[in-house]
Amino acid sequence: MEPAGAVEEFPALCLVASGGHSDLVLVRGVGEYSLVGWTRDDAAGEALDKAARLLGLGYPGGPAIERAAAGGNADAADLPRPRISEGFGFSFAGLKTALVRIVEPAGLEGCGHSVADLAASFQRAVVDTLVQETFEAADPYGVRQVLVAGGVAANETLRAATAARAKAEGLGFYIPPKSLCTDNAAMVAAAGFCCAVRGGPDDLDMEVASALRLPVLTQPDS
Repeated sequence: MEPAGAVEEFPALCLVASGGHSDLVLVRGVGEYSLVGWTRDDAAGEALDKAARLLGLGYPGGPAIERAAAGGNADAADLPRPRISEGFGFSFAGLKTALVRIVEPAGLEGCGHSVADLAASFQRAVVDTLVQETFEAADPYGVRQVLVAGGVAANETLRAATAARAKAEGLGFYIPPKSLCTDNAAMVAAAGFCCAVRGGPDDLDMEVASALRLPVLTQPDS
């Protein structure tokens, strides 16, 4: 899948899905970011890692689950799509627990499902949750484009599902090439380039802030 859309179509909503983050970020312009949703417990990539470990698929879990899921039936196991009761956000701990309850009583060999089917079902549940929450948040904020970033954005099922939903909703859509989704150096360089264009280069004695936080926007603008 090739990237689509134009990044200058603001406001935009970016789903950041990785091993440490499941965030929804409202982008009003380059350098203008507000957090409108986030994970309450496990991030999407963390949930995939834990599921892969439970299924004996190794690490990193995202690619391992995706490989195993290619030969499985995503409708085989009845897994929940966790929702946050107020606002927008994610919670994957309950989904992981649901998988544990299927596997642990009798083990993988006796649980009634193949590893491929469990991987496909779990992957589908994660993707459904990410996509549904993202596009539900897009409407009240009046976004014109949806972006997806982070390591989990390399997942083909997520890429296809977000592209299809954006098309159905008439929204622009942009996702990096798979080769850049897991390249932290490229992400930092891109962010640095945008900052340099807006404000010029910083001196070498600039202060380092390793724990910067985005402002939180809990309600859409009136």
